[in-house]
Amino acid sequence: MSISGIQGQLLEVTVVGCSKLKDTEWISRQDPYVCLEYASNKFRTRTCTDGGKNPTFQEKFVFTLIEGLREFSVVVWNSNTLTFDDFIGTGKIQLQKVLSQGYDDSAWPLQDKRGRHAGEVRLIMHYANASKPATSHAPSAAPSAPPYAGTPAPQVPLYSAPPPGGSYPPTSYPPPPLYPSYAPNAGYPPSPYHQPPAYPPTYPPTSSYPPHSAYPPPPHDPYYYPPSPYPPPPYPPPPF
Repeated sequence: MSISGIQGQLLEVTVVGCSKLKDTEWISRQDPYVCLEYASNKFRTRTCTDGGKNPTFQEKFVFTLIEGLREFSVVVWNSNTLTFDDFIGTGKIQLQKVLSQGYDDSAWPLQDKRGRHAGEVRLIMHYANASKPATSHAPSAAPSAPPYAGTPAPQVPLYSAPPPGGSYPPTSYPPPPLYPSYAPNAGYPPSPYHQPPAYPPTYPPTSSYPPHSAYPPPPHDPYYYPPSPYPPPPYPPPPF
């Protein structure tokens, strides 16, 4: 894919923001800003006050491309009021992808003066004159052979039919016995029925009261008076 012929073409670069920046402040939050350098062209974003380690910018710049120069530099600084600005990190932005595809949305790493990681800067780049992908002229694939049209195999039903002449339930089970299998009672025929005793039960006759004692009667009590006939005779007895 050719990317030649970029001389004088325009490239749009949008600085979205930074993330995980190296912190150069000890007490307060740092105020970062971003500088872009392409050949002799230099651009600067506004200062993100109290942006700290993750400032946001959302600023767009337009570069005039130069043939043979397919990268530019980005530098992130911390703005100071009374002293010189603090250097946070720098990085190189490659243009191969945006020049060939017309669009690039990537986060680019930053390094401090000692070459250590100092965070990332995110850029969105647009190039309107990107080369279109060449149309493929590869020969079309050979037509595939028609599917085999042999005699189709007979379809087997999901549920097979029962065999002819069959009956349900099957007759393979043995017939039930005509008589129960338990042994008959050894005492058959049964013993004659015993009639229960009559109710209420009969008791032996009680002896007469008072019972007749075989002992001689007690002697006659001198104070015993035989009972008089009832009603008593009139008193005094009538004269004769």
